[in-house]
Amino acid sequence: MNDCLPTESPLWQKVEGVVKDVISAYGCSEIRMPIVEMTHLFCRAIGEVTDVVEKEMYTFDDRNGDSLTLRPEGTAGCVRAGIEKGLLYNQEQRLWYMGPMFRHERPQKGRYRQFHQCGVEMFGLNGPDVDAELILMTARMWRELGIDQHVRLELNSIGSLEARAEYRSALVAFLEQHESVLDDDCKRRMHTNPLRVLDTKNPDIQAILVDAPELTDYLDDDSKEHFAGLCELLNASGIEYTVNPRLVRGLDYYNKTVFEWVTESLGAQGTVCAGGRYDGLVEQLGGKATPAVGFAMGLERLVLMVTSLETTEIRNPVDVYVVTAGEGTMVTGMKLAEHVRSAVPGVRVMNNFGGGNFKKQFKRADKVGAAIALVLGENEVSEQTVVLKDLAGGTQETINQSDISDRLTHFFKS
Repeated sequence: MNDCLPTESPLWQKVEGVVKDVISAYGCSEIRMPIVEMTHLFCRAIGEVTDVVEKEMYTFDDRNGDSLTLRPEGTAGCVRAGIEKGLLYNQEQRLWYMGPMFRHERPQKGRYRQFHQCGVEMFGLNGPDVDAELILMTARMWRELGIDQHVRLELNSIGSLEARAEYRSALVAFLEQHESVLDDDCKRRMHTNPLRVLDTKNPDIQAILVDAPELTDYLDDDSKEHFAGLCELLNASGIEYTVNPRLVRGLDYYNKTVFEWVTESLGAQGTVCAGGRYDGLVEQLGGKATPAVGFAMGLERLVLMVTSLETTEIRNPVDVYVVTAGEGTMVTGMKLAEHVRSAVPGVRVMNNFGGGNFKKQFKRADKVGAAIALVLGENEVSEQTVVLKDLAGGTQETINQSDISDRLTHFFKS
């Protein structure tokens, strides 16, 4: 798990702000779910035989003997909340969330056991148009963050549950013919979750899978039509993509569209954002059958990309530093700072505390990155003036305290 230090938090705030602004521009509403859920929710949603449930969840019994789990992902909790609060049946909902998730897996670059995700989930819409809009939304995020040239979109259709069951049988038959060369992990998955074998990073097994049956050969007509409609919309919108027939989801509630945004900018290929359609999940968790589609992205990886690519300029945490020296100047300085905060919204003001001569105080102003120093001595207090010093340009002027808000407004707008 990882601390976010004061030197790092401005970049996090910047990335989170861009993500929130883009999501809001598409008419989505925020939902906030608990960090802790009943364990059976994730077992039902994610699956008993997945790595997440078998190996990675932080699960414990509370004082009542109930099994609780720190959420490993957000979709299950979002669906649970939608069902309990009556948000989903015969309704259209466009929801988003952001917050910490927890998985006990091996830490690696951009991944921690407490990590942060932003997710968007849309319910009640079953056409390819909403799938396309989610992809357009993510593409806009990459442009706003300045990383659009460093990510690429992979796309696939995994069809209906019935079509995938037929494909699963063919895939298992193929894997059984090559069982002697499968590693232990793939042997385990072969009978519990065979589609996950297609995700293996083992190069020897990847070479074998070149001859494996293709899921596209088993797609039902409805899924083919849906996928063709999605591709047509993306083509018309100028979104570049690659159809990756190996891109799958191992959970039964997924269907039709699946997509991932991947990058090589963090070393080995990594997924920045993953999404897909999951029309079966609401019913699986006890609600009425409801079409649904969504995506989730790891914020650590986004921040890491923005940092490494230096695509975003971070504003200093302080704009104005109030320098005071002499009898009665501290009180006036604090009043002046409060006035500026009220009169010039968005301008960040820091008072000097702890005394010190002017030279030491200006050093503190430089250290926090302030653009302006407001200087008050005993003469300025008695005359109700203030010295405004441009710390970058080195110029300064004496103005009436009553004019400070207009002067600062002009300075920061220019």
